[in-house]
Amino acid sequence: MPAYRFEAADAAGRIERGIVDADSPRHARSLLRDRTLVPIAVAPVEDRSAEGSRVLFGGRLTDSDLALATRQLASLLSARLPLERALAAVIEQAERSTVRDRFAAVRSDVVGGQTLAASMAKHPRDFPEVYRALVAAGEQSGDLGLVMARLADYVESRTALAQRVKLAFTYPVIVTVVAFAVIVALLTYVVPQVVGVFTQTKQKLPLITVALIEVSAFVRRWGWLMALLAVAAVFGFRWALRSPSLRLAWHERLLGVPLFGRLIRGVNTARFASTLAILTASGVPLIRALDAGAQTLTNDALRLNVTDAISRVREGATLSRALAAGKQFPPVMIHMIASGEATGELPDMLDRTARTLSSEVERRTLALTSLLEPILILIMGAVVLLIVLAVLLPIIEINQLVK
Repeated sequence: MPAYRFEAADAAGRIERGIVDADSPRHARSLLRDRTLVPIAVAPVEDRSAEGSRVLFGGRLTDSDLALATRQLASLLSARLPLERALAAVIEQAERSTVRDRFAAVRSDVVGGQTLAASMAKHPRDFPEVYRALVAAGEQSGDLGLVMARLADYVESRTALAQRVKLAFTYPVIVTVVAFAVIVALLTYVVPQVVGVFTQTKQKLPLITVALIEVSAFVRRWGWLMALLAVAAVFGFRWALRSPSLRLAWHERLLGVPLFGRLIRGVNTARFASTLAILTASGVPLIRALDAGAQTLTNDALRLNVTDAISRVREGATLSRALAAGKQFPPVMIHMIASGEATGELPDMLDRTARTLSSEVERRTLALTSLLEPILILIMGAVVLLIVLAVLLPIIEINQLVK
């Protein structure tokens, strides 16, 4: 039975919005009238024009939305609830309209006879290839509940790692922004008013004060231009990265940056290893698992390494040798994969590799942020100290002349 998105008014004039299952738009309006609602708009959930620009330009499922919905669906399916009823329960529990719309559209296709994976394939922005591959594997194995539980663990762990890394860098970013704003405010408003008194006295100013006056004048006169050039440089750089060759060269250079390069490599490698672990454990063929895992990589150099490995595996090479040929993945991962291939426990070794790399990423993130925080504070303190000295030195000299 198709799903329809509705907007209706109750007896008090309050507007209600939601999803209703009906055979046709006329049937949907009839159901709404049975609920003492006056239909205003009724449209199929697949029809994005009814939502206007809000859906056309947004409305994408976030990682948190997907993790929560997957966990709910896994719990319902593990309780032996039919797939149609499980999807309906997820829709009812969803707090955001985007989640309700997506899963209502999926449920509508499932009720129409399509598989869950095929229904989700119509929304690739919301359900990535890895997600759909695992759902398809669960449907083929006949134990979708177990696979969805594994998928829920995978999505939650992946989301948790990304959130921990983002939260770790939140404080240094805030300190940097605040420090920059304070320095700009001092140079554009405070310094000109204070130092302007000294310029009127015709006294010889210290070199540091003269330099501060020149910097302040430059910021007040050309600051807007520097800001525009910085914004233009950012957009120009992003436009240049559309070129595959330039983006590949940039990503290779990023991997070689001290500290940050190892962090980028670690995050991508941990995500890739966990993806391979859950796909191979669910019975997905290795070639398809590698192809899906490559799509989780945000670094083109690592992705190129996996693409080359897929060709080598097709030719009969082992996974460990195929990945080692590109020399982009860490040796610990290669050795653990080789051990898993030798013992026939590749999924377990991949899972252990993912957990090891995730722990290493967390340690490196904490170490890096612990190093950045005092450095940023010292830099800000040094700049403010220079400004204060530039203001106080002329005052000290005036006091000495008075004495």
